[in-house]
Amino acid sequence: MFITKAKASLILDQPFFASLLLSMPIIEDNSIPTIGVDGERIYYNREFMEKQTLSETVFLLAHETMHCVFQHMHRRGAKNHNKYNIAGDYIINDILVKEKVGVMPPGGCYDQALVKAGKETTEGVYNLLPDSTEQNGAGQPGGSFDVVMDAAQDEATMSQKEAEMRVKIVQAANAAKMCGKLSQGLERLVGELIVSKTDWKSVLRRFLSERAKTDLSYSKPKRRFLAEDIYLPSLTGEKCGGIVYAIDCSGSVNEHLLAIFSGEVNACVNDVKPANVNIVYFDSEVLKHDNFSPDDEIRVTPCGGGGTAFSPIFRYIESKGLYPVACIVLTDLCCSDFGEMPDYPVLWAATEKGQAPWGEIVMIQE
Repeated sequence: MFITKAKASLILDQPFFASLLLSMPIIEDNSIPTIGVDGERIYYNREFMEKQTLSETVFLLAHETMHCVFQHMHRRGAKNHNKYNIAGDYIINDILVKEKVGVMPPGGCYDQALVKAGKETTEGVYNLLPDSTEQNGAGQPGGSFDVVMDAAQDEATMSQKEAEMRVKIVQAANAAKMCGKLSQGLERLVGELIVSKTDWKSVLRRFLSERAKTDLSYSKPKRRFLAEDIYLPSLTGEKCGGIVYAIDCSGSVNEHLLAIFSGEVNACVNDVKPANVNIVYFDSEVLKHDNFSPDDEIRVTPCGGGGTAFSPIFRYIESKGLYPVACIVLTDLCCSDFGEMPDYPVLWAATEKGQAPWGEIVMIQE
C-alpha cells in the first residue's frame, strides 16, 4: 500500500494538506467499504486501498482531511448523509483538482459548473442535487468514494473542535507559506475557513452566556427559612457583569443590518441580564457613548461616518473605568489599527470577511 509514501509525498509537495493530515491517525477498518473519516481519524478498507495508485492515495488522504477541515460531520445536522457527503465531495474535489493534489480516482464527484452554481458551498451544492442522490452510498455508482461518519459529541465539544481546527488551519497555512507553497486559492480558502461558520446569533448568545455568572447574596436571604431564624443566601438577580457593544459608524454597517443586530442585542440582554450595557459608537475615534440598565430597551443610534480605528475603543473603555466582562464590536474589520489586546474577551461581529490579531470572529449576515 502507498499510505506511508503518500504522506511523504504530501509533505514534500503539499505542506498545507500534509500539516493537517499528520495530526490524524490512519486506521485499518475493513468494516467500511472504502475509506472514511470521523473528524479526528481516518479509516480505510485494505482491499480498496490496495487498488489505488500512489497519486490516487495522495488525493484520497487529502480528501478525507478536507472533510475534517470543513467540519462536514458536524455541519450536516439532519440533512441526508449520503446527499450531503456527495455535495461535500464536489466542493473538496474541485479544490484538490485546482491545487493539483495527486490524482482523483475514477468516478469521483467533479463538476465545476455545479460548484459555481452552488456558490462554492456544500450547502449550496446540496440544494442543487436531485433527491435520488440520497440513495447513493459510498462505493456505489453515482455515490461518494468515502464515508463521513457521525461525530457523537455535544454542542460544546463541537464548538471546541471547530476552534481547534481553525488553529490547525492557520498553522498549516503558515507552514505552507514558509515553504513558498501556499497558493492564492489556498490563501483565500484559509481566510474563509478561519471565520466561524456558525449562525451568528447562536455565537453571540453563547459568547455572552459563557461569561454569565450566578452569585450568592445574603442581602436577599431565602424566605422559606426565615421563620426558623436561618439565613441562607439566595441567587442574585444579576447574572452577568457589564457588557460593551462597539458600533462601527464608518459607513460599513447598513441600517437594515443594524436593526437586526439591535433586536438580537435586546434578546441577549433579556436572557443574560447584564449589570449594564454600554454602547460605544466609533469611526476613527469614539463619537458617542450610551449607557443602558437591564430594564431599558436598547436603541442603536449610529452617528459619524469617517475612517476606522479600533484602538480608541479600548482606550476609551479603560479611561471611563467600564471594566466589562466582554466587548462585542460590530464592524467590517477593514482596519489595521487594533491596538493592544484588552484583559476582557472580544467578539468581532464582522459584516465582511476579515482577520483580527486576537479575539473571536463571527460573520454577521442579514
